[in-house]
Amino acid sequence: MNDYIQAFFQTAAAFAGLFVYARILGKQQMSQLTFYDYVAGITLGEIGAAIALDEGKKVLLYLWILTCFFILTYLTGWITVKSRPLRKVIEGEPVILIHNGKILEHNMKKARYNIDDLMMQLRGKDCFDIKDVEFALAEIDGSLTVLKKSQFRPVTPADLQVDTQYEGISAEIIIDGKIIYRNLKQNDLDEKWLFEQLKNKGFNDTKSISYAALDADKNLYIDEYKDKLGGDTIEVDD
Repeated sequence: MNDYIQAFFQTAAAFAGLFVYARILGKQQMSQLTFYDYVAGITLGEIGAAIALDEGKKVLLYLWILTCFFILTYLTGWITVKSRPLRKVIEGEPVILIHNGKILEHNMKKARYNIDDLMMQLRGKDCFDIKDVEFALAEIDGSLTVLKKSQFRPVTPADLQVDTQYEGISAEIIIDGKIIYRNLKQNDLDEKWLFEQLKNKGFNDTKSISYAALDADKNLYIDEYKDKLGGDTIEVDD
């Protein structure tokens, strides 16, 4: 039984350490996942696993190693924010693979791309012909950014000189039957207004509502737990 108790505390220590450090590194690790960040994340996980599985009673040593690696990772992230030259050295920089419909073979080798990789990512960008591409860049996170030639891009209202209205983004008002009062307040609305809108749409409360959002024109979109499709009612199991 002592082994199980010890394993629990080791696992809890690993979980706590990874949780705290991942929260501090969090957004940079997830939203800007460069190759270095990917390797650093795996290494932190490996150290955490070593803490949980250690049988040599070196938990404190592993926690110290985890802390040291976190500090080095954090400092590296801080340096990349403060110094652009060092950021280019640590994280790399985008590489142009296609320019004006021509593949740049030298840059392909530099980015370790082959034609199959390039064509696969181009198809993912709805581009099936290289001659249609003005620029294609391999980003530091491994993704491909594609700019088509102007004659192959979709027509926009700006091209047609058509005026458009501001759309904004929807504000979440109800999630899982719970009212998001902060978003109501930010839109200069209150609970009374919300329930009037719900009543007009046939709802007496929020319990049956999975999601409700408000657009820029103050129109309320509502999605129920029970979806009605073509006269049939589909209920999602919890």
